[in-house]
Amino acid sequence: MQVDPPTPMKGIVLKVASVVVFLCMSTLIKAAGKDIAAGQITFLRSAFALLPIVAMLALQGQLRTAWRTDYPIGHLTRGFVGILSMGCGFYGLVHLPLPEAIAIGYAMPLIAVVIAAVFLKEAVGIYRWTAVLVGLSGVIVIVWPRLTLFRDGGAGSGEATGALAVLASATLGACAMVLVRKLVKTEPTPTIVLYFSISASVFSLATLPFGWSPIGLEALVLLALAGVCGGVAQLLLTASYRYADVSTIAPFEYTSIVLGILVGYVLFGDVPTPPMLAGTAIVVAAGIFVILREHQLGLRRRAARRHMTPQG
Repeated sequence: MQVDPPTPMKGIVLKVASVVVFLCMSTLIKAAGKDIAAGQITFLRSAFALLPIVAMLALQGQLRTAWRTDYPIGHLTRGFVGILSMGCGFYGLVHLPLPEAIAIGYAMPLIAVVIAAVFLKEAVGIYRWTAVLVGLSGVIVIVWPRLTLFRDGGAGSGEATGALAVLASATLGACAMVLVRKLVKTEPTPTIVLYFSISASVFSLATLPFGWSPIGLEALVLLALAGVCGGVAQLLLTASYRYADVSTIAPFEYTSIVLGILVGYVLFGDVPTPPMLAGTAIVVAAGIFVILREHQLGLRRRAARRHMTPQG
């Protein structure tokens, strides 16, 4: 399979679109309530995510060909790592205020930049490294009040455990991001998201003996809608890796915190604290710097190509 040429701006746009739809998914999951087991949430999210994926494949006439893969082990590995990340993230989401869950999860793109640079040998310039470090300082400002819960025996509280779960989710999610980047070199986007939803559904179904309980119709509808949003967002996210390096698009996960603060305040009464607002300003500034820098480099590359003399 031929890999699409790098077009960072297109990758960034797809990434931001996926962030918005993922936020809708998170809001629906949080609205469903905290009494639902994380594995149960993960199963419903993954199963209903198949609806938009299968619909897209049917409309494009690719429903049969999407099952073909040259790397089944890669899909299973990505699915297993991804489902662990998803389950940890959902646990933290329902036990923490929405903006704080989002903020702690921002460790994921930062870790992904490091993993991509070390294991995929992606070139990361000093400007992007600086922006990532600045963004990391913003994440620390946001999560520092939550980290104090681990002192004086506070680690047993639900919120402190939720924070640990989101941190684990971020680390696993960073690994999953890099695995996706490797998959897009040989696998079509529909195949990647199809196999992920199927493997995630199967892996999460294995948690059935560990605390699943009957849920009401309202919660079921919310989680079903969350699954549909998750499927759409996964298509957008996977496609974004086809057009830009992980290290380029990863920092744009930060755009979700602005919407997350608004949604958390309006729907759940989560009032942002001064550290939250200060950290948000830092990470958003870092994200804006990255996109401006990438745009500047893109202009330089295009100008250089226009002035190249063809070799005879």
